[in-house]
Amino acid sequence: MNSLQKNFIKFYMSLLLKTFAVAVRRPYLYGFARNLAHFLANSVIKTKKIQPAHDLETLGKMWQKGFPSAKQVPITHIDEQTVYAEIHTPCPLRATGDTQACWRMMEYDRKIVEQAGGEFVVLASQAEAGRTFCQVAMRFKGQAMSDLIPAHQK
Repeated sequence: MNSLQKNFIKFYMSLLLKTFAVAVRRPYLYGFARNLAHFLANSVIKTKKIQPAHDLETLGKMWQKGFPSAKQVPITHIDEQTVYAEIHTPCPLRATGDTQACWRMMEYDRKIVEQAGGEFVVLASQAEAGRTFCQVAMRFKGQAMSDLIPAHQK
C-alpha cells in the first residue's frame, strides 16, 4: 500500500469516526449511527469473510480483521477465557468524559465480535481523562461477563 492510499484511509477513518462521535452524542441521531454501524460491520463481515471462531486467538483475529490495520488494534493478552486488546486509533471522544457515547460508538465492534461468536466490552475508554487508547476484552457468547466492568458503568 502506498502513502497516498494510507493517507486516504487515515482521512476516511478520521472523518467516519468524527461523524459517529457527533451522532452518538445526540440521542435523536443514535438510531442513524447504530444503523450505519451495522451496515458497515455487515459489509466488512462479508468482504473480509469474518467467520465464527473456534478458539480465543481466532476470536481476537476476527475482530482485528474489521480494521484497516491490526497495528492500531493490538491483542495484548489471552488468558483461559478472555482476549484483551487495545484500540490506538485516535478517537474524537478522547477526554470528553462521555463513556456512554463511547459505548454507543462501539456498536461496530460488538457486531463484528458477535459474528465471530463472541461478546465485546470496553474496559477503559479514550473518553476518560488522560487515556490515549481504549482497553477492550472479548469472550465467547454465553460466558459470564460480570467480572469485566465496562467503562461506561464505572
